[in-house]
Amino acid sequence: MAMEGDNMVDVEIICVGNELLIGRILNTNAQWLARRVTSLGATVKRILIVGDDVDEIASSIVDSLQRKPKFIIITGGLGPTFDDKTLAGIANALNRSLVLNEKALQMIKEKYAEIGEPELTPHRMKMAMLPDGADPLPNPLGTAPGVSIKVNDIFIFALPGMPSEMEAIFESSIAELIKKTTGGSTFYEATIRVEGLLESKLAPIIEAVIHDNPQVYVKSHPKGDFRKPDIEIHLSTVARSSSDAKAILGRAILQLSELIKERGGKVKI
Repeated sequence: MAMEGDNMVDVEIICVGNELLIGRILNTNAQWLARRVTSLGATVKRILIVGDDVDEIASSIVDSLQRKPKFIIITGGLGPTFDDKTLAGIANALNRSLVLNEKALQMIKEKYAEIGEPELTPHRMKMAMLPDGADPLPNPLGTAPGVSIKVNDIFIFALPGMPSEMEAIFESSIAELIKKTTGGSTFYEATIRVEGLLESKLAPIIEAVIHDNPQVYVKSHPKGDFRKPDIEIHLSTVARSSSDAKAILGRAILQLSELIKERGGKVKI
């Protein structure tokens, strides 16, 4: 999906954690980030899950950098325990050292002081060891700072795995930058339901609508079965304003609805 006359702002999301790979934890961070990034007018190109392994984390970042998205957002692995290895993975990928970041250290010290735990133990100081050249991002709800580092024209952000902390740092330190990069674009979406047409008969109709409306992404989702077809169609677009987005989507929905009715289907909007 692209906005006419503009380059897409691509985003890749890397989620770190063995708990995700074994299915113990549902990856709600990826879902939330994908929805939020899309709402800001950017395009999520890939979502990847890797384990708590420095080499795996580094490899995933190197691969992502080669594809040159505008933003790489990493979640998980920023805490004080032995299995929090994201910062080491980033440093490895960039061939940089982990160095004590004084600004991050001060953030951590202040957070623990708030709860009457001012001692900077080695495990707490570990969260202040950032890749050389990185900047810490304030964490309004937790102790581990987020991390920002720019490689050429690519922004890499590392966020805690705790959903509330991840969301808070994203909103306070990242969302506005993405919005600015996309030029303030607006994401708009709509859904219609189609009854009485098999997906195989609906396919050429969708293809015609996509051909005539290249700015619109269209995806069908069967809800019934072949005996009683019931299909949900999701349409979305990105435009410079909400009025433009609604107009673009409106034209596609009108064409789609007319073609469906011509072929005997029933449309519910």
